[in-house]
Amino acid sequence: MEKKTFKQILSENSIWGFAFGYFAAYIPYSLLTKIMSKGLLPSLDGTGLAGFSILPVTALATLTTMIILISLLGWWKYAKHSTVLGVSVPHPTKWTLLSGIFTALIIGTTTLAYTFEGMSIVMAMLLMRGGVLIIGPIVDSITKRKVRWFSWAGLTGALLALAVSLFDAKNFNIPLAALLVILVYLFSYYMRFQFMSRNAKSSSKEVNLRYFVEETMVSTPVFVLILGVFALMKGDIGDVVRAGWTIHWDQPYLWALILIGIMSQGTGFFGTLVFLDKSENTYCIPVNRSSSVLAGVIASFLLALFPGQHLPAASQLIGAGIIIVSILFLSIPPLLEKKKQIKE
Repeated sequence: MEKKTFKQILSENSIWGFAFGYFAAYIPYSLLTKIMSKGLLPSLDGTGLAGFSILPVTALATLTTMIILISLLGWWKYAKHSTVLGVSVPHPTKWTLLSGIFTALIIGTTTLAYTFEGMSIVMAMLLMRGGVLIIGPIVDSITKRKVRWFSWAGLTGALLALAVSLFDAKNFNIPLAALLVILVYLFSYYMRFQFMSRNAKSSSKEVNLRYFVEETMVSTPVFVLILGVFALMKGDIGDVVRAGWTIHWDQPYLWALILIGIMSQGTGFFGTLVFLDKSENTYCIPVNRSSSVLAGVIASFLLALFPGQHLPAASQLIGAGIIIVSILFLSIPPLLEKKKQIKE
């Protein structure tokens, strides 16, 4: 039997490497978004930025990061190409186009969810992550993917962690606007997983990277376009978005908005690669969601270092512990199965 190199082993279990990248990007992304919405940087003088005001700069930073990242990796070659005026141009299929549009809505609603007053990082995360966890087995059932026992165990642990944190919550006074944002977020994920499960999540690297590149080349430009349309609207939202396009560029806190956008693309990059793993959604989604919940707890601890901010509740720490146990259920059995297959 041929001995495998460390690089080969890492490649075979890359979902966990992607999960770590997602975790590492999510900490600064969620932390900085909350800092800006609360006005905690000295240059903001205690005045928080409205969620829709934050989005234009972060969207442009996300778009720029996407173009640079895919170009550096040389991944444009995986997308479908057509020749236009003698030039080979990458473009999406109809399914990756639709998936990219829903992903654009996910990008915007994720950032918005962390900007509502009275809604903590962990509370926003619990509502969003809990909903997506429930979506996983529903999509697997619809697309007829087999769900293994350890996937159910990981899903149960992740849901239990969310339930513990929600049970100890002091109140559930969620703003109506926040609830609408979360509903759009969950519906967009439901549709995205449908397209992804039917057209990707393959054992073929080329198939998954084609889907990734085509979806990504749609989602970030569409997000910028949506914000451009919002800027043309009348009313409060239009006013705030227009301000977001113009007032930040000469401000000392501009770096923080740009970094939010870069980290947003980081979470999208690694998070999508987790979802595209050939395993069932009931496995991949808890891997992704567990990474972000742990990141959210750490971000909450870091936020507590700022004056007037509080440490995470004990229930959140208990939930994080349950998440760690869930991760063990999700990671160890597949490794043992692969080891058994190699011996056979």
